[in-house]
Amino acid sequence: MASRSQRNRPKSIDTGLNPAPDLSPPRVFVLSDVKLFREGLVLALSLQPTLVVIGSCNISELPQLPACPLDVLLLDVSSPGNLDICVELRDRFPITKIVAFAVGDIDGDIIACAEAGVSGYIPRTGSVEDLVTAVHGAVRGELRCPPRTTALLFSHMALLSRGRSVFLNHDVLTQRETEVVTLLERGLSNKEIARSLQIEIATVRNHVHSVLSKLQLQRRGEAAAWIRRVKLGAVPLRLP
Repeated sequence: MASRSQRNRPKSIDTGLNPAPDLSPPRVFVLSDVKLFREGLVLALSLQPTLVVIGSCNISELPQLPACPLDVLLLDVSSPGNLDICVELRDRFPITKIVAFAVGDIDGDIIACAEAGVSGYIPRTGSVEDLVTAVHGAVRGELRCPPRTTALLFSHMALLSRGRSVFLNHDVLTQRETEVVTLLERGLSNKEIARSLQIEIATVRNHVHSVLSKLQLQRRGEAAAWIRRVKLGAVPLRLP
C-alpha cells in the first residue's frame, strides 16, 4: 500500500509538447595546418566535459575527414586562403556548423567569415573558454559577437540591400592590380610582391593604393578579403 506521502505527491504529466532537449555534448573536429597548435587545441578541448573531440587534421588532409556525424568543425583561418574551403565543407557536411578561430581583428576578415557561411568565430585573442562558448552557441543556432561587430554586419547588410558592397564599385581592376591583390591575399609583403612580379616596390605601393581606392577600402586586409570573395564566387572579378 502506498504511503500517505506517496499518495499526496503530485503526478507528473507528459504532454509531449516540450520534449527534453538533447543533452549529448557536441562532437567537434579541428582543422589546422599548424601541428603544434592543432595538437595543443585538441588536448585543451579534450579536458572540457561539455565537448567530445572526434579528431583533427591539417587542411590538405581534408579528404580524410571521418564519415561519422560531426556537430561542429573548428577551422583555423590564421593562414591566408583557409576560408576558401568553407564551400567544400558545407557541401560535404551540410548540417555541420563551422566555427572559425584565429580570426584577425580587421573588419574585412570578420565580414569574410560571415560571407563564407561560418556559424561562429573566435578572434586571435580569444581563449579556449571563448571557443567552447562559440561551439555551443553554433549548435543552438546562436552567434555572440561584440556590439561593434554587430553594427558592422548590419551596416554591411544595409549596403548590400541597396545593391552595393563595401568591397566593390564600378571601377575595374587592371590585370596588374589583380595580380597584386592576389599576391596580397596570400600574405606577401610589398617587397615580396615586387620580387614576384619583378617590379619596383614603389610601383607595388601605387598599385595597392589604387586597388584600395577603387574598391573603397581602407586596409590591405580588406582587399585580401575581397579577393577571397572572388574565389568563392561571391562577386565577379570584373564588372561587364
